[in-house]
Amino acid sequence: MESTRSQHDGRRYAWRDLLQRWSDEWLDPVLHEQERAEPFPDEVREARWLGAAGATGEELGALERRLGTALPRSYREFLLTSNGWLNTTHGIDRILPVQEIGWARDLDPELITGWTGGPTDTAPRVSDARYFVYGEAQDSAALRPEYLPHTLTISHTADATDVYHLNPCVVTADREWEAWYLAHWLPGAVRYPSFWDLMKDAYESFRDEQ
Repeated sequence: MESTRSQHDGRRYAWRDLLQRWSDEWLDPVLHEQERAEPFPDEVREARWLGAAGATGEELGALERRLGTALPRSYREFLLTSNGWLNTTHGIDRILPVQEIGWARDLDPELITGWTGGPTDTAPRVSDARYFVYGEAQDSAALRPEYLPHTLTISHTADATDVYHLNPCVVTADREWEAWYLAHWLPGAVRYPSFWDLMKDAYESFRDEQ
């Protein structure tokens, strides 16, 4: 996992650098802004920043108490850098601020039912050999829908077809949660070992759209 550690605040992930590059490229009118359904607000263009001020420690503490769990480090550091975010790619409208984050079973029960088939679903479980594959060799259909009710919904798109989830049912050795990208054009989800890995890949996909 690529990471960096600030000498000043102890943060491991280079969110500010990544998000600033992302903002600058989204806001380049030659490359992208004219392709967006609506122009970015004036204050966003003037600030050259698609996010917000970072969440406070108190806000994150309140979120973790509401959820009943500690957040994985890469996602926590993202929220400390920017409490929410506008478009990552054309498929994701917003990454949610702390006030709107919640469990998928509460925010989108219809999505859960659509994937799990309800409480009587008896589909065979995907094997570890198929499931624990990341990168280009991954089969997006190798999803475990039984995890979905326990995932954290962290993004919003108006037509609800593309969404990011964090999955606490799969935790890496350094306590990162698996991250999912569910999309209308996928037979399942593209999964990553962490939110940081998901966002790096989303940035590369965004750049490929230019």
